[in-house]
Amino acid sequence: MNQIAIRTSQNVVIEYELATLRERAFAFFIDLLAILMVYVVATFFLLAKIVGNLGSGMLEGALYSLVPLALFMGYHLFSEISMHGQTWGKRAMGLRVVRLDGQEAGLSDYLLRAVFHMVDTLFSGGILAALAISSSHHNQRLGDMTANTTVIRLKPSLGFQLGDILRIDSIDSYQVTYPQVQELAEQDMILIKNAVARYKAHRNKAHELAVQELSAHMQQLLDLDTLPPDPVSFLNTLVRDYIVLTR
Repeated sequence: MNQIAIRTSQNVVIEYELATLRERAFAFFIDLLAILMVYVVATFFLLAKIVGNLGSGMLEGALYSLVPLALFMGYHLFSEISMHGQTWGKRAMGLRVVRLDGQEAGLSDYLLRAVFHMVDTLFSGGILAALAISSSHHNQRLGDMTANTTVIRLKPSLGFQLGDILRIDSIDSYQVTYPQVQELAEQDMILIKNAVARYKAHRNKAHELAVQELSAHMQQLLDLDTLPPDPVSFLNTLVRDYIVLTR
């Protein structure tokens, strides 16, 4: 599974798994079904009435040719804006659009993606999108490249969810060690647990160094005077504290 490390505006590096071509294709087909449903409703209940009032066969043909394009582009644009980087297809597949520089994607980014969607998928039958995603370093189609975005998986393949990470028998009796950890995001905790899991599964220098660097970064982020001697224990404690404080 290809991964990407994105530095957020809070200067926190978060590692995401890139969405695969297959996942993005399934999301796209779900979106096509949603667009088709809207198109059918518009055709039978709205467009026919408007065209009937205008009484122009040429105008009718023009409207029928423009409505699918407008729906296709408008659906992707307004869905990603209102759902913060998701469409109904992406939400169903657990995917989301993110910027590579860690900034929040904005209107211009989503507009570029929607415009190039016409070329990537609609006009080329999806061939251009498939070729670009398969060959690019960050699994990007042309719309992603122009907007500096990509599509990531919200749930890591390791399948960690905070509720399943650690079972605390008695929250009332648990003593929180680092209360400031509640200011972090849930994705940060999943990142920590994944890093520890990889280290335990593959005890090599690279994963050991990653755990040590992550511990040092957490020390700075939480403004701790000293770094605990055992980085793995320290990171696990952060996750426990976060669960207790936020659940």
